Formats: sequence, C-alpha cells, structure tokens
Amino acid sequence: MTLVKQKFDRTHRHARVRKKVQGSAERPRLCVFRSLNHIYAQVIDDSAGCTLASASSLLILEQAKGKNKTQVAEMVGTLVAQNALAAQIDKVVLDRGGYQFHGRIKALAEAARAAGLAF
Repeated sequence: MTLVKQKFDRTHRHARVRKKVQGSAERPRLCVFRSLNHIYAQVIDDSAGCTLASASSLLILEQAKGKNKTQVAEMVGTLVAQNALAAQIDKVVLDRGGYQFHGRIKALAEAARAAGLAF
C-alpha cells in the first residue's frame, strides 16, 4: 500500500467520523493527530471555530527523552487535559482523526481521562 493511498484512506475515515462528531461550547472536540514521530491534540469549539486548549509532543521534548512513543502520548494526554481544565473545560468528545482507537491514540485518551477530562 502506498503512502498516498494510506493518507487518502485516513482522511476518508476522518471525514466519516466528522459527520457525527461536532464540538460545541458545552462539549468541545478533542482532536488528535499523529505523525510518524510526534502526536498533537487540540480541544476545539467548532461552533466558534477556535482552539481552546492544545498540547503536542513538541512541547515536551526534554521530558520525553528516553521514552517510547506511547509513553510520550500519555504525557501529551495529561498535558492537554491540564490545559483544558485550566480553561474550565471538563467534558469533551473524542475525535480520533481517522485512526484506530489503539496504541498511541488510546494512550492519549486514557491519560486525558485519568487527568480529569470526561468523554
């Protein structure tokens, strides 16, 4: 399978997910994107079209040294939950971005739940 086909398939799955997942002011959308080396998470209010909180593995490069990608994803999940709670957001809806709910995506989501986000 070529890289172009993989990206097309993921964006197609993401579009399918986005038909049902909408972020609002009461329950913003926790959007996750993972690349080969990094993982990014944003809490987005789709009705206002703005990002309320965010975190990425680029922000914690020093703390992430010597850790594997799943452990880094857990750290990002905790960080995005702390940022969301600081912005008085405690309920979100998860947008897994067309990725399967396992591995790094699951680690990020479970760490965010453990840090206080409800979804």
